Amino acid sequence: MALTGCSAEAAHEELLRRAKAADRTLIEECWITLGGSAPDRTASAPDLPASSSAAPGIPLSGPSREPADDGSTALGRLGRALVGVRTPQELAGCLLEHLADTVAADAVLIFGRHPAGGLELLGHGGIDAQLAAQWRQVPPVTAIAAFDALRTGRARWLEDPAEDRKRYLLIGDPPERWLSRAWLPVVTDDDAEVAIGVLRTRPGPFTAPTREHLRAVVRLCAGRLRAFDARPEPVTDGSADAVQAVLDALPGAAMFLTPVRAPSGEIEDYRIGAATPEAIDVVGRTGRELVGLRILECWPPIADETLWQRCLDVLGAGKPYEAEPFAQADVVAGSAELSTYTVRVARLNDGLVISWIRHDPSDRQEQRLADVQRLGNLGWTNWNLITDEVSCSAQIFTVLDREPAHGPVRLTELPALAVPEDAPGLTRAIGSLAHEGRPVDVPFRVRTARGVRHLRVVAEAVADLHGTPVEVHGFVQDLTAQRNAELALVASERAVLTQHGALQAERALAARLQHALLPLPDKPLRLAGLRVEVAYLPAQSGIHVGGDWYSAIELPDGSALFVVGDVAGHGIDAVATMAQLRFTAKGMVITGSSLTGALARLNTLLLHSRDPHGTATMVLAHYWPDERRLVWAQAGHPPPLLLRDGGVRQLGRPRGMLLGASNTPVFEELEFRLEPGDRLLLYTDGLVERPSEGIDHGIERVARGLLARHTDEPGSLGPLLAAVLEEERRDDVCVVDVRVPEDLTGTV
Repeated sequence: MALTGCSAEAAHEELLRRAKAADRTLIEECWITLGGSAPDRTASAPDLPASSSAAPGIPLSGPSREPADDGSTALGRLGRALVGVRTPQELAGCLLEHLADTVAADAVLIFGRHPAGGLELLGHGGIDAQLAAQWRQVPPVTAIAAFDALRTGRARWLEDPAEDRKRYLLIGDPPERWLSRAWLPVVTDDDAEVAIGVLRTRPGPFTAPTREHLRAVVRLCAGRLRAFDARPEPVTDGSADAVQAVLDALPGAAMFLTPVRAPSGEIEDYRIGAATPEAIDVVGRTGRELVGLRILECWPPIADETLWQRCLDVLGAGKPYEAEPFAQADVVAGSAELSTYTVRVARLNDGLVISWIRHDPSDRQEQRLADVQRLGNLGWTNWNLITDEVSCSAQIFTVLDREPAHGPVRLTELPALAVPEDAPGLTRAIGSLAHEGRPVDVPFRVRTARGVRHLRVVAEAVADLHGTPVEVHGFVQDLTAQRNAELALVASERAVLTQHGALQAERALAARLQHALLPLPDKPLRLAGLRVEVAYLPAQSGIHVGGDWYSAIELPDGSALFVVGDVAGHGIDAVATMAQLRFTAKGMVITGSSLTGALARLNTLLLHSRDPHGTATMVLAHYWPDERRLVWAQAGHPPPLLLRDGGVRQLGRPRGMLLGASNTPVFEELEFRLEPGDRLLLYTDGLVERPSEGIDHGIERVARGLLARHTDEPGSLGPLLAAVLEEERRDDVCVVDVRVPEDLTGTV
């Protein structure tokens, strides 16, 4: 077969004749012949490469998979394997399996001349289905290496991708996937109708032994390819002919399939026994051209689809299968059009009849109209005013909550369905429509088993030549969901307005209470020889008034008490708790209580208030001017800041916990001496807290502001607050700024 390109049957006869003439066994003659067909490694390759030399810079070294010295051994293995090959697709797989080790092949493609011109992909191995579908049909152009090999009858060796790309359109996505390729024509009877391509990911040229081995392989395949020329007719009992005669007369796409089973009995494919003229495969073959082919040859993607399994189910159980409608783009009159299909599979004897039913555009239009009515919750109706006939869609009964057995509603009966309050207006509108031809768009309500429904009728009249209305067409729409949403929105808006009014009233009341309970002086205070400025800034969101407060008073013994506190929350409750703590703290210290004792009693007061979960923080500072001694305590509050000698530091915090957090709190006092020129800042957390940073960063920011904007002039507290606070305050801010004069003459 390799030497002469004859068929397997002719090769068998020739070997028998030679063995008999030389008095040898058939096996001996076969081995002698195989030895004579081994490639000549000393001969130079007569075929011209696509480029004159290998591309510079491409490494040619690396592990070699060249054919063994005994090429007849490899050809012998291939020859034995070719005996079981039945189709070009199987031939491509067989070649890839054997050439992968001998010549480092990574893909094999077999192209044949198409009767209409160009090339047709007959078989492939090593490439995916998508790439095979792209190269299934090749136009008759010289820029294809396989076509060039067939036209000249000489092999084409593509060994330099950069140069090859200039001359040929290379197969691959991307083409650089294969760095060397060989296209060899299969010559039978001095003519080449088939070209075999060997594609390698390995770069570099094909060596002379490799080229000779590939030529021998191609000659060995010639006989098998010749046997494929005559398409085998399916073996049937005559039922396929009968089916084909019927399918020839049927419209639409349909086929009769017979299963092709593997040796294990499993169905591996289906052969097309008959097909309608409108049946078409992925490469454009239609009708009787498909007969005898396998289904996977014509529609390779079907193996991965649900339809394949459904065919197996129908063949096994016998129950027909009909798929859900699906959309597919068709080319009609040169333009793409989306069509809707349904696939149906039924068993016929031992085979299957599969059909693709294309739905009529009017069916699809009717389905779209039904979808619009369902999605819009409306139904159309026509009233003939001459014959009193009524036609309507099925959706109209759903909208009116009416049983179809009762028939459609006449135009004059429509007002009777409305609630009594809406009936007169609907009657007048329909009267003007029927007598004067005025269009109507009227909302009305009906009472149904599901409750009151909000409907809308929109209709217009069709008049005769004299202008008299003779027909009315329109639709009725259910607006209940929309109307309920509108009513809920109105109710929500009213609730928001009511809540806003209550909030405004509460805000005004809280502001008046806070102003009465926490008056702000309009100028600095003089307390125990100290100059004191205070500031209170409410939050700029929410109710705007909260539980921040201060106290700065001179006690009967000449000492001064400074208090800054913060009650959790805002509103009336926070203001009330603030008032309790503020006045109670002053009263206890005035009556001689220590600072820690006052905090302990305030903690008990908060635990037994009407809000047992309320909490507060506080700083108390008691100053004696004779000794310039300041004693202070705190309950979960940020420490005061002391500005002295050009530096700012936090006072060391004594122990103290949040008021209202524990039945057994622990509080401590610390004391230190104030010096002339000292500045002490007591504040609430609104001054130093921001959502995007920790409180330590806020304290450092205020400390830098104190240093940058420190003056001895009154009124310096306002610029400091403006510099360190955000434009929109989220919390109240309360500050007590205590200054020790430089000259303390007469105060000590």
